[in-house]
Amino acid sequence: MPRVERMPEPHIYAAYGVYLLQSQHRLMRQLRRIYEPSVHGHKTWESSFLLMDYLLEHPIRRGTRVMEIGCGWGPASVFCARRFDAKVTGVDIDKDVFPFLNVIAALNDVSIEPLVSRFEDLSTARLAKERVLIGSDICFWTKLVKPLYNLIQRAMRAGVKRVIIADPGRPTFYDLADKCRAKYHVELLEWYAVEPNRASGEILEIRPK
Repeated sequence: MPRVERMPEPHIYAAYGVYLLQSQHRLMRQLRRIYEPSVHGHKTWESSFLLMDYLLEHPIRRGTRVMEIGCGWGPASVFCARRFDAKVTGVDIDKDVFPFLNVIAALNDVSIEPLVSRFEDLSTARLAKERVLIGSDICFWTKLVKPLYNLIQRAMRAGVKRVIIADPGRPTFYDLADKCRAKYHVELLEWYAVEPNRASGEILEIRPK
């Protein structure tokens, strides 16, 4: 039987060893009076939990440099920093998501390096600093498939060892997987998470051949 963990106040919850805040939490409500995330950066998306569960079974090395692309509030970034002592950079096109990420990082006693950037602007030289790229719910429009594929190509050229993307299973996500399969070693797996609630979707892991 799982251990019941009492939260110190409303709208805080735990999943995969990290503490997270719901959008109704008083701190998040206060931040929304000042910052207005505009590119879906207004909550924690379920695919983040798929990614956490997958990394528990397929872990990264401690201290690894990790970049989360399209990080939003950064739950997966915080998970990697807390669980694996990873050196994490959170990347998002929307600068207004980072105050929310910073609160969640502080709640978990970790630090995430923020980087405001489009996928297209992440250069091979910048990607060469990383060993693992992660992302969740980042391929939700058709127009994102090509920039993401080009980003993955640059990452592979830069020496990134693993690219791991979680998704509910959108057609655009499968299009990205098909493009990558022609050039790289690809695993596409059905996956589910059990915390904080059951959620299911897909994991795409890309490695160089």
